[in-house]
Amino acid sequence: MSKIVYIISAAFLMASCGATKSSQSSGASPTIKRTKPSVPGDPRFIDGISMTPGEEGPSDPNHPNTGWFGSPAESKAAGVYGNIENSTELHFKYAVLLDQPVEYLTNLSLLQFIEDWYGTRYRFGGNTKQGVDCSGFTCNLSNSVFGKTLPRTAREQYEAAQKIPVEYLQEGDLVFFNTRGGVSHVGIYLANNKFVHASTSNGVIISDLNEEYYRKRFIGAGRL
Repeated sequence: MSKIVYIISAAFLMASCGATKSSQSSGASPTIKRTKPSVPGDPRFIDGISMTPGEEGPSDPNHPNTGWFGSPAESKAAGVYGNIENSTELHFKYAVLLDQPVEYLTNLSLLQFIEDWYGTRYRFGGNTKQGVDCSGFTCNLSNSVFGKTLPRTAREQYEAAQKIPVEYLQEGDLVFFNTRGGVSHVGIYLANNKFVHASTSNGVIISDLNEEYYRKRFIGAGRL
């Protein structure tokens, strides 16, 4: 009888030890792995996932759920950020004309100025929307959009400008051409090899530096 009681007591003791060990293991803090949406920019929330202090979230301008165009890398490389909620028909129109992603067009005052002057006929010595020449147009644009006062003629602008390599051209820089001897034509660089200028044949228009006519006559770029 005592032998049976001993066996039962030993079995109970072993069972109790096993239960105690299991209970201690279950009390340890589980490792939680946060996941991100499978599709970049997916605005849906994931149940059971919470933000921790300091983690990138909607308040961060690079977060995919803020509505910003483009990837953070693209935006950083371009130095600009565009937001879909702020885009206008003008942004999309000039994104096509400049062959640029719409999110990179953030200078609305520049786009509006070009739109207001687009197609203005060429007139030598002109300085108004009744007729304007190339340097008159660059003077008006630089002053109105960038707050810079330029000399009146293309040659004077060329002489006053700091010369820069074409690969360093930025929005607002000047591009110069020899169309009839010396520095005789000037335009304002926009982006993607495109520039806006007052041409003798088409008036105010956007052209490409790679067009054969302008490529052969291009003599340099400058910044004031």
